[in-house]
Amino acid sequence: MASKTVLMIGTRKGLWLATSDDDRRTWKVRGPEEAMSEVHSVAVDTRGSTPRLFMGSKSWHWGPQVLRSDDLGATWQRPADGAFKFPEDTGTSLEAVWAIAPSPCEEGVVWAGTEPQGLFRSTDNGETFSLVRGLWNHPHRPEWGAGFGGPAIHTVLPHPTDPRQVTVAMSTGGVYRTLDGGETWKPANQGIKAEFFPGEVQYPEFGQCVHKVARDSGDPDRLYAQNHGGVFRSDDAGEKWSSIANGLPADFGFSVVAHPRRSGTLYLFPLDAAEGRWPHEGRARVYRSRDAGQSWEGLGKGLPDEGFWSAVMRDAMCADDGEPTGVYFGSRDGTVFASADEGDSWQSVAEHLPDVLCVRAAVL
Repeated sequence: MASKTVLMIGTRKGLWLATSDDDRRTWKVRGPEEAMSEVHSVAVDTRGSTPRLFMGSKSWHWGPQVLRSDDLGATWQRPADGAFKFPEDTGTSLEAVWAIAPSPCEEGVVWAGTEPQGLFRSTDNGETFSLVRGLWNHPHRPEWGAGFGGPAIHTVLPHPTDPRQVTVAMSTGGVYRTLDGGETWKPANQGIKAEFFPGEVQYPEFGQCVHKVARDSGDPDRLYAQNHGGVFRSDDAGEKWSSIANGLPADFGFSVVAHPRRSGTLYLFPLDAAEGRWPHEGRARVYRSRDAGQSWEGLGKGLPDEGFWSAVMRDAMCADDGEPTGVYFGSRDGTVFASADEGDSWQSVAEHLPDVLCVRAAVL
């Protein structure tokens, strides 16, 4: 039986929505919404009887905010009090919302990561948000730096069964985790390299430019990280990390995606070193591991085999929860590709869009 799939595509000039009613064989694309707004984050919340879409938009008129839609993007609601804001006593202005993550184990809870490096929590399904003071007041915060894309918390990973545990990642600063619901936070970067530091301090307690972190679907203590130079795995929730880059054409990149059901399966889009930031030899290739990073296979059927000199950003790759799983990525040249068979083959969903910043998909 055919199912409906929705794919959210956030760009530097608005949001596009792609839908498929025939098991992801053909797509209808509409947009833009919030034209001329930078859409840094999107999410599809399927916890309720009606799916809720979220859009982290940076409007030149309204400022940064989280919009929501309960009718698959036909209409959008803005926050009742205007822009998404830092409290006045922080002396800080919000630049962008870089991550939106509905909690898998707490009804009504939605997390948001921001630039500058703030973590916010909503208990009313994303209608209002409050700053998590425990992380904002962390003594390391004055030393967190700004990655090339800005000083942002770009990864928020609520634990699937324990609401007290949340893992975040930021550029630059690295990985941090809480075990008490956000009251206290500890860095979790042992083994992750900071190659831009002098040799003797390339493995600091914090300060790494982690580009993205994903959680394994079968083992919540197993994490995968794409770093600024390095691909890593942790089997103990971030206490220690080890390299899994062997077999990849390059260890630089931005995105990492874990399969939603198959433990040990993950996807990367490697790029040549930071000086180039394009696929090796201009060939668009997604790399898949089925054994938690011990080995890798390049997936390119239907993808450009030459002349592809574009990058895939940290949130511009995702997987849906269908069977088989669909995998998606969007590039900085405005092309969006989809695979309906877990990466074995690919087709173009959209072309010539603005710079793609983020994608999220769900089978409804």
